[in-house]
Amino acid sequence: MGETLSPVIPGFNRSLRVESRADRLTGDPGAVVLREILERSGIVSWMTARMKDPRSKVDVTHDLASLIRTSVLLAAQGWRDHDDADALRHDPAFRLATSSAAGLTPLEGRGLPSQPTLSRCTAIMAEPANLKVLREAVLELAARGIRAERQGKRLPSVTLDVDSAPIEVHGHQPRAEWNGHYNARIYHPLITSIAETGDMLDARLRAGNVGTADGALDVILDVVDRARQAFCDVAMLRIDAGFPSAALLAGLDARGIDYVSRLRANPVLDRLAEPLMKRPPGRRPAEPRMWLYELRYQADSWDKARRVILVVKERDGDLLLDRFFLVTSLSWTTKTRREVLAHYRERGKAEGHMGELKDVLAPALSSTNRAKSHLRGKLPKSRTPAIDAFGCNEVRLLTACLAYEVMHIARRAMATATGTGWSLRRLRERVLRAGARLVISGRRMVLALSSAAAPFWAALWPRLNALHWADP
Repeated sequence: MGETLSPVIPGFNRSLRVESRADRLTGDPGAVVLREILERSGIVSWMTARMKDPRSKVDVTHDLASLIRTSVLLAAQGWRDHDDADALRHDPAFRLATSSAAGLTPLEGRGLPSQPTLSRCTAIMAEPANLKVLREAVLELAARGIRAERQGKRLPSVTLDVDSAPIEVHGHQPRAEWNGHYNARIYHPLITSIAETGDMLDARLRAGNVGTADGALDVILDVVDRARQAFCDVAMLRIDAGFPSAALLAGLDARGIDYVSRLRANPVLDRLAEPLMKRPPGRRPAEPRMWLYELRYQADSWDKARRVILVVKERDGDLLLDRFFLVTSLSWTTKTRREVLAHYRERGKAEGHMGELKDVLAPALSSTNRAKSHLRGKLPKSRTPAIDAFGCNEVRLLTACLAYEVMHIARRAMATATGTGWSLRRLRERVLRAGARLVISGRRMVLALSSAAAPFWAALWPRLNALHWADP
């Protein structure tokens, strides 16, 4: 911005003097930790080997790998807008963490890529072939992290949670629509995560006014196939009441994918449940009770009857009983009624992880269909086409998922090292965002951490060294 801070003396303590100096200070040393995870996982080189960069090599200052690292690390550190790269242009930790060069070279260059450069990179990754690679990279990074923690072994089975996650947007982003259910102008992406580990596997951006299950079958089959190939042998599905359409259930049955889903009530289900909506005789106990019943039910649009579990429960202060329905492909010999219910109720963990993606990463989906009006300060000779703004917004969402995955690997390492739970917000505030000074002596550099963050780094780094990264 160009301003310099004149020395200031606060009134509460006249011995204190506030001034700016040219020291190599940073508030984001965590970018170095996250770069180490990216480097050891090999995910950036995996992406660049499959992506196409249409730029002329003569005009390229920042290669595609450094642009990808910059986008991911900015999102992970909480800098959600591309404009933030200009403010952090000379931050030493970011320059070292994002550059493809080694030694002191990153500190001698032009700094972080500018906002226009990052926006052009987003448009490049929004090309269909590159967008496909970016989407696959999210699951690939999750798979590599899981195998690294398990000494290269695959998981025997996982449960995939699929849910919609409304993201409110402002302005006139393409296909962002008013949704009366959420009372906001939103995108309505479909998010897939692993129930047991909390990893994000896929994010599909959709228009704001689509139904919950719109396009879900194709997404689920694609993610399940890639998950089985990458890190697990069996994948089971857990979905909410908005998903179990006839086509989706039939498609899952045809592929042999087990599922547990909540089922919306209807008059037929209500008639089946009516004889069971009665309390047993006797005084009502102090603690609310719950009863589970097995039903066989076939909707008019279904191709066969399916196992449905009726859950009847008491609520404190309510005279009438409450009830809801679960539909599952699991037989009663595989999981009992209570096991199916307990399994479904663990969806709360997945919703918590999706909430972290929305709250902590907070993807800024702000690309619009504006054509370029100036080229290098001059009016273009011909009108250039507008970018694919919807694709760019999907790139931003998938970049946030990549940033989530990198932070999630660090979070699990911290939880193992300390024996306590860590949220992404706590990880960022206590470990990744701290005061540090970069000291250069000869050709060596030392990143001197503040005393508040040093104990956490001392616990985290050995755990990162213990991970067994390897290509598939």
